[in-house]
Amino acid sequence: MDREDQRFQIKGRAAGSNHAGRFERHRREAVSDGWSTEEDLPVLRTQTQIETPRSMISYNRSPDLPFDRSINPYRGCEHGCVYCFARPSHAYLGLSPGLDFETRLVARPDAPDVLRRELSARSYRVAPIAIGTNTDPYQPIEKEHGIMRACLEVLEEVGHPVAIVTKGSLIERDIDILGRMAKRGLLRVGISVTTLDKRLSRLMEPRAPAPARRIEMIRRLAQAGIPVRVMASPMIPALTDPELEAILGAGRAAGARTASWIMLRLPLEVSPLVQDWLAQHYPDRADRIMARLREMHGGKEYDATWHRRMRGEGPYAEMVAQRFDVAAKRLGLAKNAPPMRCDLFRPPVLPGAQMSLF
Repeated sequence: MDREDQRFQIKGRAAGSNHAGRFERHRREAVSDGWSTEEDLPVLRTQTQIETPRSMISYNRSPDLPFDRSINPYRGCEHGCVYCFARPSHAYLGLSPGLDFETRLVARPDAPDVLRRELSARSYRVAPIAIGTNTDPYQPIEKEHGIMRACLEVLEEVGHPVAIVTKGSLIERDIDILGRMAKRGLLRVGISVTTLDKRLSRLMEPRAPAPARRIEMIRRLAQAGIPVRVMASPMIPALTDPELEAILGAGRAAGARTASWIMLRLPLEVSPLVQDWLAQHYPDRADRIMARLREMHGGKEYDATWHRRMRGEGPYAEMVAQRFDVAAKRLGLAKNAPPMRCDLFRPPVLPGAQMSLF
């Protein structure tokens, strides 16, 4: 029986539903028969499946992204951020972008070997690899699987530049590797701080570290000589965007060198999930938040047009952008970090392959 046919106690999860993805022909919905109470239901637990990937490096040609390639050690993310724009990717697996995205995860333990093989290809041309731009590489299951650390070991070995985005405090485990890569000009780290309000964070990012813990992550990474960006993302109109300056200030005080921001994005299945969440937790301002978002996207809940999807358009979007610029300048936070080095890359030598004489 699929979990969409069953009812569970939903504790510590952000999504309130588990509707089928957009590619499914049928939709199933669990209905109470009146015999059991909420306390009698099983608790919805996280499940992890193993996948053997054929390739690890995904390429994109998006002109509004600062990278053209990325890797994802995991599919789905137990942090369970209700606003996560990566949720629709779970539909490609025949799973729900709702609760399945945060409870039915996929780990890829062969990722380091596959990555090594791709980096050894004669046709490969080095450029920074982004990790964490889809799902978080330092989500809780990394503690068990260690896939991210193993991938970093490969990238350090071959001198490959990497940019990491995360909310996960497990990144501190890898400060030894990250510190060495940073000294060689091979690393940048971005820490996402959506709000400084612990209660709000717990509601919309139920299994991510608390905001104060993320600020401490910035501090510890910076103290190790690792260049850190504080990412005020996503900004939610009338909910978190009043905190923009405070987030940047806290990040700067902890040692962040650069900063960025992105407006809330509601692609595909993310929109109904967020709207349901707003209706449940912030009914007094749900209509105002959605009105602002539509105002910034030409009357739509989301516009995926390049160069507009991250920030939106119009007076409200411009006001937030101006506030960011003023605060970043006042705090001495740069928008752009120095480029990472690509000249140190040396392709890995696979077992059985002939080594270079030079």
